[in-house]
Amino acid sequence: MRMSMRRFIRLTNAFSKKLDNHIHALALYFVFYNFTRIHKTLRVSPAMAAGITDRLWSLDDVIVKIDELAPAPKKRGPYKKQV
Repeated sequence: MRMSMRRFIRLTNAFSKKLDNHIHALALYFVFYNFTRIHKTLRVSPAMAAGITDRLWSLDDVIVKIDELAPAPKKRGPYKKQV
């Protein structure tokens, strides 16, 4: 994993300075690795081999799933003028 993700190495522009950004980048990488990438030895994705899904996901499927799980936007409060 370290060889394919440059976020673990400090000397690159992809290094995450905030922990939340690092966690989100790792989550996207794991979804890509397990659901959208065909592995050479398995000849399918790991999620297909485990029986979690029956087809190879595209990045559009990942975006739809992220939008489904995102919380609904809340109504903004009233504007308060500063004194």
